[in-house]
Formats: sequence, structure tokens, C-alpha cells
Amino acid sequence: MVDRHGAGFSRWRDLAVTRWREDPTVDDWGSWLLLRDEDSGEVWSPTQQPFGHDTPDDAVQFEPGRAIFRRRHHSLHCTLEVAVSADADVELRRLTLSNHGDRVRRLSITSYAELVLGPAGADDTHPAFSKMFVQTEWDAGRGLLLATRRKRSDDEATIWAAQALCIAGAEPGAPEIETDRMRFLGRGRTLRHAQALQAGVALGGGLGCVLDPVFAQRRHFTLAPDSEVAVMVWTRLADSRDDAQALAMQAADEGAAARLFDGATQQAQARLRQYGIDDAQAARAAHWLDALLVSDPAQRAVPEAIARGRGGAPTLWAAGISGDRPIALLRLRGEADLSRVQELLRAQQLWRAQRCAVDVVLLATADAAVQSALDPLVKAQQAQLKADDDLPKAELFALQEGAVGDDLRNGLACVARLVLDDEAAPQSAAIATSAVPAPALRATIPARDAAAADVAPEFANGCGGFVEQGRAYRIELTEGHCTPQPWVNVIANPAFGFLVSAEGGGYAWSINSQQNPLTPWPNDPVSDRPREVLYLRDEDNGALWSATALPIRVAGANYAATHGKGWSRFETDAHGIAVDVVQCVPVDDALKLARVRLANRSPRVRRLSFTAYVEWALGPNGSVPAPFVQTMRDGKTGALFARNRWRPDFGDRVAFADLGGAQQAMSGDRAAFLGPLGTVDHPAALHGDALLSARFGAGLDPCAALQLRIELPPHTELELRWLLGDAPGEAEAQALVAKYRAIDIDAVLAAAAAQWNGLLDAVQVRTPDRALDLMLNDWLLYQVAGCRLWARTAYYQASGAWGFRDQLQDVMALCVSRPDLAREHLLRAAGRQFAEGDVQHWWLPPNGQGIRTRISDDRVWLAHVAAHYVEVSGDAAVLDEALPFLTGQAIPDGATDAYFQPGVSDEKPNLHEHCARALDSALTHGAHGLPLMGTGDWNDGMNAVGAGGRGESSWMGWFLIRSTEAYAPLAEARGDKARAQRWRDYAGTMRAALEQAWDGAWYRRGYYDDGTPLGSAQDEECRIDTLAQSWSVLAGAADAAHAAQAMASNERELVDREHRLSRLFTPPFDRAKENPGYIKGYPPGVRENGGQYTHGAVWSIFAWAALGDGDRAGELFGYFNPIRHSDDAEAVARYRVEPYVSCADVYSAGGLAGRGGWTWYTGSAAWLYRAGLEALLGFRKQGDALRIDPCVPKHWPGFEIDYRHRGARHLTRYAIRVENPHGVCRGVGMLELDGRPLAVGEPVALADDGADHALRVVLGRS
Repeated sequence: MVDRHGAGFSRWRDLAVTRWREDPTVDDWGSWLLLRDEDSGEVWSPTQQPFGHDTPDDAVQFEPGRAIFRRRHHSLHCTLEVAVSADADVELRRLTLSNHGDRVRRLSITSYAELVLGPAGADDTHPAFSKMFVQTEWDAGRGLLLATRRKRSDDEATIWAAQALCIAGAEPGAPEIETDRMRFLGRGRTLRHAQALQAGVALGGGLGCVLDPVFAQRRHFTLAPDSEVAVMVWTRLADSRDDAQALAMQAADEGAAARLFDGATQQAQARLRQYGIDDAQAARAAHWLDALLVSDPAQRAVPEAIARGRGGAPTLWAAGISGDRPIALLRLRGEADLSRVQELLRAQQLWRAQRCAVDVVLLATADAAVQSALDPLVKAQQAQLKADDDLPKAELFALQEGAVGDDLRNGLACVARLVLDDEAAPQSAAIATSAVPAPALRATIPARDAAAADVAPEFANGCGGFVEQGRAYRIELTEGHCTPQPWVNVIANPAFGFLVSAEGGGYAWSINSQQNPLTPWPNDPVSDRPREVLYLRDEDNGALWSATALPIRVAGANYAATHGKGWSRFETDAHGIAVDVVQCVPVDDALKLARVRLANRSPRVRRLSFTAYVEWALGPNGSVPAPFVQTMRDGKTGALFARNRWRPDFGDRVAFADLGGAQQAMSGDRAAFLGPLGTVDHPAALHGDALLSARFGAGLDPCAALQLRIELPPHTELELRWLLGDAPGEAEAQALVAKYRAIDIDAVLAAAAAQWNGLLDAVQVRTPDRALDLMLNDWLLYQVAGCRLWARTAYYQASGAWGFRDQLQDVMALCVSRPDLAREHLLRAAGRQFAEGDVQHWWLPPNGQGIRTRISDDRVWLAHVAAHYVEVSGDAAVLDEALPFLTGQAIPDGATDAYFQPGVSDEKPNLHEHCARALDSALTHGAHGLPLMGTGDWNDGMNAVGAGGRGESSWMGWFLIRSTEAYAPLAEARGDKARAQRWRDYAGTMRAALEQAWDGAWYRRGYYDDGTPLGSAQDEECRIDTLAQSWSVLAGAADAAHAAQAMASNERELVDREHRLSRLFTPPFDRAKENPGYIKGYPPGVRENGGQYTHGAVWSIFAWAALGDGDRAGELFGYFNPIRHSDDAEAVARYRVEPYVSCADVYSAGGLAGRGGWTWYTGSAAWLYRAGLEALLGFRKQGDALRIDPCVPKHWPGFEIDYRHRGARHLTRYAIRVENPHGVCRGVGMLELDGRPLAVGEPVALADDGADHALRVVLGRS
């Protein structure tokens, strides 16, 4: 598909070849040819996009089978033709350039297309994940770029793409290639300002598993006066490498292009004749299809009708309409409309033949003559649509007007992209009267002095460093630089949050970060294009800039971003105006609050406008909610409201935006604000003197833009506030707006600080390793509570869901500082269990839809975490809490899972019974005596190892031993002794079976369904897996010699000291015959596939500490500590991601080795916190007692822990000093409390007396 601007997409069978997003305003997704004059430096394209330029001579012509674009750029005439072969899976773009000038032109041509090579829906929903599986190569002999998608399962289609760039009529220079989008665009850039298009920048040749793939090729050539050159970009899709490479022969054939264009035209004309479509009808069909693919208010129902739609696709299901495909709605009011019906049905057949599936709904009157004539047309069309199985599915529905209820009628009017109704009211949107300019808001407060320089940041690395005693991280963006990847902050309370990058990108959400984003989730670490912008404009000279480094950066200006606990701050000084923006989320309310201070440091009066802009989402990530969002000016508050009623969940909620009531003009129309083909770095509405359009309603491309005029006398400042939030309804939104217009922002910030200090100050440590201190004291628990527990989203993954095992493990790290949060989630998770003992693998709040699986370990974590919580908190009463089971369908035979919304049982047993059933149902045995793996154990990616029901997991054996032995005493204490004994008997049998899994130097990981060992020295891939080695020690059940040797093998085989990482296993899966599951689809060394998957790798710290080797445990903590991966500029460039939060993975192979992967939303944060506090520092709370049994590096002279018993708000404080005078790793030789000696080896009784206590621990000989 290609549109009049040159944008569009390529599809092959049911797969997306190139990336495309529906965007009626910007419309900048497609495959592009980019020209550069190497003498003048001018860059342009033969189409209006991607640069957004038009010229008076532009002409676009759509012919059958071919699109033609004509353009003149100075004396160069360009003609671009685009077609698809009639007899092969080949696309051709031919650009003819003719030089009508009097000088030789030195030119370069660059092709650019973003690759998907997979399902469009998966790419829409999670682009960063989709991109990881594409790998590229350069076939120099044939002159082809090649790409394929690594398969995650045998069910996935094999796809190969090949591309050739050929030039006829000139001698081109050597080919340049690039397939890494990051290297082509550059961080913080878009295609309009791509790094690869700058003067003197050659394409870098990036190939392989590049993580964000493109096809880009370049040739240099000269074009003499009165000469012509043809540039041809051939793209072929195939299901094998050899077939894709056949493109080289076709591209080398001089006559192939002409034959392709002729064949495409002939095929298209024959297709029109086949369906009886004349030229005028073909033009209308193309016009209609444009509206069906990209929302056009002029082709839809009137705004009032759109606004009446409720409930989303389920509203349509009563009529059998899925809502999965674009809908064309035609209303028949009489026999005169039958000709239009026939034309639309022919168009539907044509679109389907062009692989564009569209559903047609006919809404007819009950007129007998109409029905008599309509019935045979409908039956014939429906039969034809069912007959052609090789074409995409499309359906026809004929409904009678009188038989359609209001909900369905309103739903159809809302959802239809194309409404054909000759008697419909004229299309219009709600347009308010033009805004009347109000007097400028004048500053009267003297400007504050510029803030004094803070003390030197800790661990400064040329990009940023820790400030405010480590509680914040300050990032300096100088000389046009960006961070290597987005360095973000995740700021949330339990119901609302936002994330923001140092450059200003990010998004906000309410209730559910995946299902109810207020603004679009970015998931593009390359461009990081902001969807929320604060603009400033000098009304005297027209200068326009943004408060953050993106999207409009002022040359020479420095930008700083500081991320703190519950807040982020952005500072810059540009055009003589100092800007200071602080953003936060209140502790209890669902909004983002920003304080904006503008200071005039110049000697003249400044007349400015301030504009806040937001692109609304209001629908699940990956969906296209914009056509259903209605914007409005609230009559009571004057704030801008937005809502999307066309969704089954959250449809009644109201989002709002407000400038503290100071706005003087507003608009809810993105098209009017940005302008045709506009962008956030050049919005049309801010390049003139007029106020915003005051345009609102349904059917628009929605946004929120609010503006006010400001006057700043010399050396004065003005404070503004910006609210972005969400509420259950209009009244609640009005109340929140009123509350936060009047609130003291300093008080909001203080309350947020108190909340986070209450969590973090419960335990504070001081060790010889300052990097460890910073992570344990501040950042890891902030990551656990703010991101993992409350936000459940981050830049690289937006979950929104609760993962059964995920958050259970997370809250284990909160049992000391916030046991209330741990208890709350323990009960929440228990409520997601079925009576059979298994659980939902994950579920979506607020309604609980989720997935039931055959994964083996989920359920066991319930008992494991319950035992840990009771041990730490002493709260055994939690086991008496009553919770119902879930009810719902069993997983069908042959299926691996089932997604549904479960019910709730009448049975309501206590938490103990939930835990006991979880363990009872997990005690399985395979042929080797080990537990069955099912469709994955802890490693979901090994979902094929036991998919047949026979595969086994040694890790699961160790885990069950540890879990049953931890929980059995709790069962015995409740009188459930028979169960406890049964679990202990099972553990005893499992010990023997696990020793049979000894492979000679380490423990095997398990066995495939066919009995083939996994994780054996004989394996070609995955010879050794860290989980089986670490947990052999953690379970405390292995043969001592074997456990020690297993960990020695773990260190030898898996620890990479050059890149400071520890692999999950090695070698990675790639080409061996065994199929462990989707993990094999990851590139080798990436994420779970042989990279450092930090969550699991951290368990080796616990293992080394249990073995008494503090040197190795401490060394590994340093490897997992992000600060130690970002010590200097060189390390930052390699590691790339944030230095202040734990990452899920570090890549281990090839050019990606040492690079950090996904950050923030990772279970590694909780385990790394516990590894530091419990395994290294030996801090183990046991109810109202405390054990201190450290295992530290021998060179540590000692360390201190400040513990506030029962939380930071309580007054009882224990100052713990550990001394290591003899240079040992482990072994407490002396214990004193308040100067009184205590028995070594016994727990220290904790008082809650409000006093300060001193606990002295001496390691080594007493």
C-alpha cells in the first residue's frame, strides 16, 4: 500500500514486511528513497514524505497496478514508480532522475525501510520485542541485503527478504549498507534528521542481530547535464534463503523492470474487468479504501453518532461481527441505493484480491422490494467470500434497520471507517467559537538566583552521576548529546503513574499501564519521540523551543534531567529564559503534576506563549483508539477532557489536562495543532500568531493542547502548573482538577518523599563498596515497589498484568521494610488459584482476565513466599485469611494454555489450604525421578522441553525441596502433619533422583520429552545452566562435594570477567537439533538465550555465600551492579542503559557483549537487593529476632547497618556494626547488644521500645 504522500506498507501473505502505523496527521511510515546533493548538502525525497515538503510541481498518479510520483527539485526532475510483480513476490521502486541544469550533479541515493517480517499485530503491541528476532546479512557477491526472522516456534512461518539497489545510466560508487536503525538514525533523532544523512557520514555496515533492523543501501553517482539515470530498488519475499537470493538474477536483467510494470498493469486491469469495475468506480474504491485504512472524519459518521458508541467490539458480537477488520457501513433507504450496494460489494472483492480485508455491513429498511432485490446479492457475495480460502477473510452482514437495537446501531456508526449514506447529515466536528485573546499573565516575583552547583556527583561518567547523597541521579545533556538509550524514571502510586526519559520522552497511564495508557507507550529507544511536550515561544521573534531536550533542542543550550524517588526535574537555559520543571505523582491521586518555573534572566521584557501538548491514547497498547476518542472543554472547570467510550473496559473514565486554570486557548484536534504532515518538532499551530483552534469533538485525531500568553519583566519569574490525569467520571475529574489547582505543590512533593523515605530508610547500609550502598539504600527497593509492584511497566515492556510468580518474588524483598505490601500481594496472588492447585500465570486488573498454563513452578511460589513472609514478619495469622478459588475451563487437550476471565468459587479456604494445594499438585515424577517441567519451569522460554508431558526439570527438584522444607513446619504447627510428612518424603526421594542427574562436573538442567539430557557436557548447546548449580546449594540437599564442584564449574564456564557478566547458560541455543522452546528464537547471547539473565544469575551470589566464599559473592554482586557497568564514558557507551537500576539482561555474544538489555521492569531488582542484604551482609530478620551472619570479601574491614525496627516511621533503631579484624569471609566470633555479650549463633531478640540500640558483631576468632 502506498498513499499520496509516499507512505505505506508492504505485506507478504499474512505478515508485515515493513513497519506502518495508522497516523492520519503525520503519515510518515513507509519505505523511502532519500536523495542528497553532495555539493550543497540538500536532502530531499521524490515523495512528499518523509520530509514533509511539497513543491508546486508535485504530481501523484494512481494507475491500475502502479503508483507514480513526479517532482521537480531545482533542475532535477524525479519520477518514482511503485509496483508489485504479477507473477512473483517482488516489489519494485524505480526512480528516474533527469538533470535539466547546466552543471554536473554529485548525488547519493539512500533506500530506507524498517523491517518487521512478522505479524503486524505483534509488532504493534510490542515493537522492541518483535524487532529482536530479525537478523540480517549482506551477500556481497550478489549485491543483496538479506533478512530473516528467527522462529520462536515450529508453527511460525519462515520468511526471508532480499533487497537489491541497482543504478542504470551511471557508474555508481561502492555500495554502502546499514541494517541497524540506531546507527542509521542516531539516538534522539527521526528520519527527517537522521545521522546517516548528515554531511560526510557513510553507512556503517551494521549486520546480524541488530535488535532494531532496517534495510538501508546507498550509492553515489554523478549526473551530467541533459542526462538521465534510473535507480531501482527491488525487494523479494520468500520462504527460503535460496528463493530470496533469486532476486539477484531478476535485478540484473535489463528488461525485468519494464516487464514487471507492464505485468502489474495488465493484472490490475484484468482484475478490474473480472469484478466489473470501471475507471470511475476504481477511483472511488481506492478513495474508500484510503478511509478504511486511515481514519478520515469526512468519511465517517457525524461526531454525535460516533460519540454514542459504547462497549467496544463485544457490542458487535450479537450480530456476528468480530470488529477485527475495518468496517464499511452502507445504509439502504430505497431501491435507488441498490446500485451503490453492488458497487461496494465489487469493491470488497477487489480489496480482498489486493489482500486488504474489509467487512461490509448493509443496514436496510424493511421495504419488501429492497429486501427482495438485496437477498440474492447478499447470498452470492457471502458464498464468494467463503469460496476463496487463499485470500484473507472478509465478511458481509445484511441487517434490517428495525431489528437492530440502539447499542448495535450506535456501535456500527462509531466503528465504521466508511459510512455511505446519502441522507446523512453533513460531516462536521464540534468547533467552539474562536478564542478571544486574554491579557498575558504577567510575572511579579523576582527571579531566584541560579542554583548553586551541587557537590561533585558520585560515580560521574561523563553523562551523569548520583547526587543528593545518592537519592537522585543527575544527567547532563551537553553539546547536543543524548544518553545512549533512554535513561528513564518510573514514577507511580498504586493506581497511576508515568515514565519519563532524560530527554523528555515517556508516557502516562491509569489503573493498568498496558490497557489504559493516557498517552502512547513509546517503546522506541532510538527516537524516543515525546508525546507530551511543553513548548515556549518568543512572541516577538517567533523562536520556538521545548522545556526538555526533545523534541526541539536549542543549539548550544545545555539540558539537565534529575531523576529522584517519586519525581523528575528538567532544567535548561535557552533564549535567555531559565526553565525548571518538576514532575511527580501524588501519593493517593491519579494524576501527573508538574511545576513549571520560568525565569527571565535577560535585561528586557519577554513576551512568551506557553503551550502544553499531549497525544491521547486511551486504549490498549498496540490498538488504534484515536478514531474513538472524544475531546471536550469542560464547562465547569475549563479543563480539557477526553474519553474513549468505545472500549469494553475503562470506557466511562475521563482523562483530563489542565494548566492550573490559566489556559487562555485550547484545542483537542491534533491535525489542527501539528498541521498536515506536521511533527512535534515543528507544530504548525505554533508558527503563527493565532491562538489555538478551539476545536473539539469525536472523530478527530485527538490531542490536548492548552496555551497561555506570558509577560516576564527583566529578572522576574513565573510559576505554572500542569495537570494530566484520569478519573472514574466527569464529576471526579472536576474535583481532581479543582483540588490540584489549589494545592501546595511543595506539600505534594514532601508527601511523596515521606512515602519513599518510609520504605527506604527502614534499612540503610554503609560498606566499603559505595556502589553497593547506593543500590541497597535507594534504588533497588524503589525499582521493586514503584515499577514492579505499582507501575508494572517500563520503557521496554508494558505489562499492566500481575504475574503470579513475578510479583510474589518481588515482595519477598519488601518483607522487612513494607511487610504490609508483601502481605497484601500474597493474598492477592492466592486469590488467583484454581481448586486443582494450579494458578493463573498472569492476569489483567481490574477484571482478572488471564492465562492458565501448564508451567510447573508458578503455584509453588505461593507456598515458598508465604513461608518467607511468615518467617520475616512473624505474622502466621496470614495463613488463616480466607480466599475463594477461581473457576473456569480446563486447558484443552493438546493445548498449552487457555486465556479467559475466570469465575469465583463458593469454596473459600484459608491461605494455608491454598499453599498446601499448590504443593500437593506440584509433586510430580518423570522417568528419571525428577519433577515434570510442563511447558516451562522458571525459564518460560524452555516451553518445549516438556510440552509432551514427559520432560523433566532438575531445577524444579531443588526448588521443591527448598519450598516444601520451608513450608512443612508451618503445616505441622497447624496440625496438618500428614501433608508435611508427605512433602518431606517426596523431598527425600527427590534428593536421590537429583544426584542421578550429576553429569560429572555439574548437575544437568533436566531432560527433554524423549529423554535427551538438557544441560549436559555432551550437549552442543546449553552444556551447563546456572540454575541447576546455584539451587543445588540453595536447596541445602546436594552432596557437598558435588555442590562445591558444581559452583566451581559455574564460575569457570559461565562467568565472563572481560565483560563483567555471568551467563544463564552456555553455549546459547542456535542450530542444534533439539528444540527447547521459544528461547531458541532469541539471538545467541541475548536475554535468556545465553545472556546474563540477571534474575536467575543472581542466585549464584546466594550459592557462593552459602558456601562461605564472600570474595566470589562480592565479585558477582559487582558484576550485577549497574553502577559498575557505567564507571566511565567508555563503559557507558558499551553498557548503554541506566546506571541506577537493575537490568533484566546483559548480552554476552559478538558485538553486543556487555550491552545492557531491558531495564526497570525486571525481577532481578528484588533478588539483587536480597543478595546484598541477606547473602552478603547476612541480615536476616525472623519475626521479632534478628540474625547477622555475613559472608563478605576478606578485604572488607567491616560495615554498618542502620535498621529501624517495624519500619522507618518507628522509633526503635538498631545501629549494627560488623567488624572484620581477621580478614575472613564468614564466621561470627563475638556478638554484643548494647555492650552486653550474647551467645554466638543465637538470634538477637528485637525490642520495640522506641530506644536506640547498638549491636556489635565481630567476625573471625573470638
